[in-house]
Amino acid sequence: MPECNIDAKGKVARFTGGLASILGALVLAGLLMTETLSFGLGWYAVAGALFGGAFAIYEARAGWCIVRAMGIKTPL
Repeated sequence: MPECNIDAKGKVARFTGGLASILGALVLAGLLMTETLSFGLGWYAVAGALFGGAFAIYEARAGWCIVRAMGIKTPL
């Protein structure tokens, strides 16, 4: 398990961002399925947003941030 490197504010920010990313991916998937929106890499965008959102939620639950683990200072 990675060592905790974010506080409660960071956890909330990552969890909120993760949920927003997953919801955005679902909206995009709906638009692609109904052919309201069409572009070549649309399903890759959905997959990327789902993976990114799930990873952000994992970071929130673990209290760990990959960016901070690499030594980059984040504002939260």
